[in-house]
Amino acid sequence: MVSRDMIKPPPIKQARSGPLADRIFGWLAQGAAWLTLGTLLAILVSLTISAWPAIQKYGLGFLTSTTWDPVKEDFGGLVMIYGTLMTSFIALLIAVPVSFGIALFLTELSPAWLKRPLGTAIELLAAIPSIVYGMWGLLVFGPILATYVQQPLQKMFKGVPYLEALFSGPPVGIGILSAGIILAIMIIPFIAAVMRDVFEVTPTLLKESAYGLGATTWEVVSTVVLPYTKAGVVGGIMLGLGRAIGETMAVTFVIGNFNQLDSLSLFQAANSITSALANEFAEAGEGLHQASLMYLGLILFFITFVVLSLSKLLLSQLRKGEGAKT
Repeated sequence: MVSRDMIKPPPIKQARSGPLADRIFGWLAQGAAWLTLGTLLAILVSLTISAWPAIQKYGLGFLTSTTWDPVKEDFGGLVMIYGTLMTSFIALLIAVPVSFGIALFLTELSPAWLKRPLGTAIELLAAIPSIVYGMWGLLVFGPILATYVQQPLQKMFKGVPYLEALFSGPPVGIGILSAGIILAIMIIPFIAAVMRDVFEVTPTLLKESAYGLGATTWEVVSTVVLPYTKAGVVGGIMLGLGRAIGETMAVTFVIGNFNQLDSLSLFQAANSITSALANEFAEAGEGLHQASLMYLGLILFFITFVVLSLSKLLLSQLRKGEGAKT
């Protein structure tokens, strides 16, 4: 016989929260969304108001002018815009394949005992302050770049059309190339960490099925992992690009802070929007100088917005292409 002690009473169900609690939670969530949107609009409005004197005087010509003369109060933002875009492009050009290789190794090729320490070491690079990267780039990396990269490149491409101009200039270890490489080192941990996490989300059954059909590691990654995780991969790349565009102190140390665009050489000292704001905003008086700096900030805001919009458009096109194939 079954004793009464052996019969367990059914578990007591917890009372569900009432409709009032659900409505309050919904209001709070909606309020957080509206607060974020309101903050974004407030930043945009404040930047526009502060930059309005420069917008009125220069208009869109500010984007194409290379003049930056605080004494004569004649300003143009092309040098800073070019420096920001070029250094970010160089950083992505280096960081994306390196980050992809790191993520691929950690998820598919690394022995089990190496995965955790190597992954932790890469993530720790993201915790290093940007000013440390800047000082290291100026005092250590710059001389190495000048001696072992810039000088050999100039000798190699001497007399070659276009390439000689691309690598012209004094090999002093600072400039657009140096800033781009430092930015690449800084954003690699972010992109690699996101890629590794999304690669690990891929169902093991899909990868094992591909391996069972005789696929190589690269075929598994290119035909199974990447199509399954493309949204996360693009998101990680955009995260790194946003960090590169907005970086200030590291770029300020190594880009040269030169407000003229004498050539399109990668060794040319230049300036970026963030470094110009960091160097001049504290000393800029009220008037066109300060308004021009705020105009640069507004341009940086729109560059970030355009990059985000393009990433969303890219993802939507990828989804449409996937549906068409299906």
